[in-house]
Amino acid sequence: MSQQQSMISKREAFFKSEAPSTKFDPSLRERDGKAEKQDKPLTSKENGHGRFPGGRMPGSRLDPNKSLEGYVGFANLPNQVYRKSVKKGFEFTLMVVGESGLGKSTLINSLFLSDLYSAEYPGPSKRHNKTLQINPTQVLLREGGVQLKLNVVDTPGFGDAVDNSNCWEPVTNFIDSKFEEYLNAESKVNRKSSPDNRVQCCLYFIAPTGHGLKPLDIEFMKRLHDKVNIIPLIAKADTLTPEECRDFKKTILNEIEKNQIRIYEFPDVEDEEENGMLKKLKERVPFAVVGSNRVMEVNGKKVRGRQYPWGVVEVDNLQHNDFLALRDMLIRTHMQDLRDVTNNVHYENYRYKKLANVSATDGKVKDGSRKPQDTNTADS
Repeated sequence: MSQQQSMISKREAFFKSEAPSTKFDPSLRERDGKAEKQDKPLTSKENGHGRFPGGRMPGSRLDPNKSLEGYVGFANLPNQVYRKSVKKGFEFTLMVVGESGLGKSTLINSLFLSDLYSAEYPGPSKRHNKTLQINPTQVLLREGGVQLKLNVVDTPGFGDAVDNSNCWEPVTNFIDSKFEEYLNAESKVNRKSSPDNRVQCCLYFIAPTGHGLKPLDIEFMKRLHDKVNIIPLIAKADTLTPEECRDFKKTILNEIEKNQIRIYEFPDVEDEEENGMLKKLKERVPFAVVGSNRVMEVNGKKVRGRQYPWGVVEVDNLQHNDFLALRDMLIRTHMQDLRDVTNNVHYENYRYKKLANVSATDGKVKDGSRKPQDTNTADS
């Protein structure tokens, strides 16, 4: 009886005491038989390559600002997605369309700071056999631990013939064939991880005539604007004066609106700072670009540019051309959005039309039972 009273008194004394015993200290947690202190910072390996200041990820188990009882763990999901994406790598397919001699190959080399086309492997427009066949080129690029599989699709001989009737058909057939390949791959019973070769962006090169779009330009963009994201470019913009370039841009935009051509539209953002940057990008469309990989020295500074008797045109100078704005938009800020619009709008439209025709043939679905996606209403 005395032993029971002793145990009860000890228990009451424990619960009445303000400071708990050290063996119940919540600042120490047992993991794999080793005690960890709460204020121990995460290493760069633990916090996801050291991307969080102070060595701690917000909401992590070792963050002193978060109570141990209130932490679940889903705050670490973005970090998991980041590691998985970096490990898997990214794919991007870029199509360049325009007449020969407008600097398409040079611009691609300038965009990705690599020699996709060189003297040993020249661009399609410089090869002896010029055809209307599509020429895809694949290159693997690495930067900062991130891997990008870039597919460049060139269109040699486009618009170079005397009769350019239906010269856009090889391009539209190529885009549809990549949609067909992707649809067949995801429709199989045993779906495997197959490469995504769908064309996610089309850079359309406009000759710097200063007089507006040619009938071929209008017809081509009207044929492709519901299949791919079109970004119009004014090639070799160093042949135009600043005033001529501004007037040429206004003329092109007016003709695009007049002919109801849908070019790539920048997504809306809520952040004021990003909205300001987006407004500046929109003002530069269509982008007037100059490409060059030649490095020269100007006023003691090494720059990429083109030498003329009257001076040097710097490729990476926004006062000289829009190359820097195009590169930032295409690669640094909107590459993922281009992929999303391709998947959620253009591919879904193709998939709907393809499956609706099959279903209508089988008598299962009536035509018009569902409307295809619209670039203005789809969530990209």
